[in-house]
Amino acid sequence: MSKHRNKLWYMLFVLPLFIIFATVVLIPFFIGIFYSFFEWDGFSANPMVYVGLDNYIELIDDGRFVNSAWLTLEFTILSLVLVNVLGLGFALLVTSAFKSANFARTMFFMPNLIGGLILGYIWQFIFSDGFRIIGDLTGNEEVFRNWLTDRDLAMYALVIVFSWQMAGYMMIIYIAGIQSIPGEVMEAAEIDGANYWQRLKNIVMPLLMPALTISLFLTLSFSFKIYDVNLSLTAGGPANSTELLAMHIYNEIFGYNNYGYGQAKAIIFFIVIAAITLVQVYMTKKREVEM
Repeated sequence: MSKHRNKLWYMLFVLPLFIIFATVVLIPFFIGIFYSFFEWDGFSANPMVYVGLDNYIELIDDGRFVNSAWLTLEFTILSLVLVNVLGLGFALLVTSAFKSANFARTMFFMPNLIGGLILGYIWQFIFSDGFRIIGDLTGNEEVFRNWLTDRDLAMYALVIVFSWQMAGYMMIIYIAGIQSIPGEVMEAAEIDGANYWQRLKNIVMPLLMPALTISLFLTLSFSFKIYDVNLSLTAGGPANSTELLAMHIYNEIFGYNNYGYGQAKAIIFFIVIAAITLVQVYMTKKREVEM
């Protein structure tokens, strides 16, 4: 009787959260799948024309969609490496015998507290006016110029801003992983004569795999879905050279009023993200070790 009563209490507390999740996520998701089989401009006064799988077939020859997919993949790979290298480096720094460790933690994490839109506008000023001033003062205009108007550099500018924002967040996860490593293990390795790099390679990194799994998953998810920084920093320019998939889908639906076609792109986008993140979690989980 007691167990039955506990289950009722659990359901009572979980039910409101489930209703919110269903309303915000599940129901819109299935409605989106339904729309993807129709040709519709989003206006209720106009009819919805059933086209079956035509929207999905049309994606194969959509050069702009394919280009956005490749740009998103490039951005994700670069961000995945840079964010986690910086995050791990920051974590190792602030967990060492560093006098200003608490201040450094605050400064490294602070960019994550700034909204993506505001962050994009701040760095837009830095890459345009800030870099121009530095270039004039140093005479190095080849490097210090407006990156956002250069097709070859705009993507790197986007990666830098995103990494600057997310590295502090990943640092917190790596700090938690480092602090969970038993001190006795590190002391024993030090007594046995292992230097810092040997301890880092053979002890810290293997035991950090759970934190790495979480960090890689979050970085992949955030990188694929980035929109706010993309919008405020480059708005997809110059010449669509930084129009990532989230922005491309938004423009397709709300810019060109292709609701059905845009929803088909969103569904494919979801499937790709789900597949990649599941493979990543599976691969990194296999490398985790027990403490």
